[in-house]
Amino acid sequence: MALAVTAIARAALPYRVADSRVALMSIVLTDFALTRLFPREPRRNTIQDCTPEQFVAHLNTQPPLKVLPGYAPFCQLHVHRNWTSTRCLTVPITTDNRAQLRSGYEARNAHELPVLVRWFEGVQSPVAMYLLPILYSRAQLAKEGTPINAEWGVVGCLYTAEPEELPMAPITMLRNALGVEEGGSGVPLDRQAYRRSVAFWDCNANWRP
Repeated sequence: MALAVTAIARAALPYRVADSRVALMSIVLTDFALTRLFPREPRRNTIQDCTPEQFVAHLNTQPPLKVLPGYAPFCQLHVHRNWTSTRCLTVPITTDNRAQLRSGYEARNAHELPVLVRWFEGVQSPVAMYLLPILYSRAQLAKEGTPINAEWGVVGCLYTAEPEELPMAPITMLRNALGVEEGGSGVPLDRQAYRRSVAFWDCNANWRP
């Protein structure tokens, strides 16, 4: 994913997580994450009751419940108990709500090609129990053209009912395999992980107000 670092990076504070094996860290918010998690026009399916500055400060001062390995060595997820009113990212697809699914071709930014996505309209998920910021290492962000002045940069966040990662969307896995030029990370496709992703997203979808 082509990312840029926000000015919020300058406000990063170091902290030590609960896992003693994790060294002193600092975290910043990338512009890619800023526009998706904190859009200029607030939406009910993004982070609530929290400014970008407050979000970054929380990540840098409050130890996560646990740290999950990401899909590659340069990626990890920090599990925080939800301190906001942010709602779960996904909703299970049922016979009662299937008719409310919508689809369309969309690009995440002006530099990427549109891909087919789907979402619920007129459906609202419950308040999430956990927030899981997705972090990329400084070295990986530099490889993707986004140098940062911290050890880790937030590139996204999951809002979940359980303290576990949601499977990466199939299109995101394919984009990553295409490489940095197409907005991905350059990580080759894992066919087993892809099948697990399809199994989840075949039965779940994001929602929009």
